[in-house]
Amino acid sequence: MINKEEYRTRIITIAGEIFSRYGFKKTTMEEIANGLKMGKSSIYYYFTGKEDIFEAVVLNEANILRSELTKAIKSVDSPIEKMRNYVFVRMKSFEKLANYYNAIFDKNLDHFNFIEAVRTNYDREELAILRLILYDGARKKVFNVTNSEFTAVAVQTALKGLEVPLFWKKKNMNIEDRLNGILEVLFNGILRK
Repeated sequence: MINKEEYRTRIITIAGEIFSRYGFKKTTMEEIANGLKMGKSSIYYYFTGKEDIFEAVVLNEANILRSELTKAIKSVDSPIEKMRNYVFVRMKSFEKLANYYNAIFDKNLDHFNFIEAVRTNYDREELAILRLILYDGARKKVFNVTNSEFTAVAVQTALKGLEVPLFWKKKNMNIEDRLNGILEVLFNGILRK
């Protein structure tokens, strides 16, 4: 017998796939119910409606991203490898976590109360992680960083700048080449030494 939490998880998983395929606006409760092979009324036992499900999907994907980033950073000791892993996992995860990505960047979803909290948490957590990596690298005399706060903002801005061509325009490009280019500038700068 499946318990209530397992049903919620199943709804979140299936609804996440459907939202990824059609987007929030075009997804209906009927489609979610069909995907689950259950009646619409059964879903209302677990969620109040489509917005409530979407919020659960977005928060679930946020937790997945957080977990993947933590694993990637903890799997290496070198600050350079921590930064490299962070950048690669972050960008590749956004491809898989379309609902979370849309919640953060789609202005058409601004009317949901939870979206601003998700965006704020995302920015705050990302800056904290980047500051820690940069601070660790400076402490170990690997990075020449005088202000980890400003440097973290600069790195975050560069990564966000890559998101437009990678995800919004869905251009066919080698993501690893682009990410390596960003890391090359980040680690070596553009000035001759």
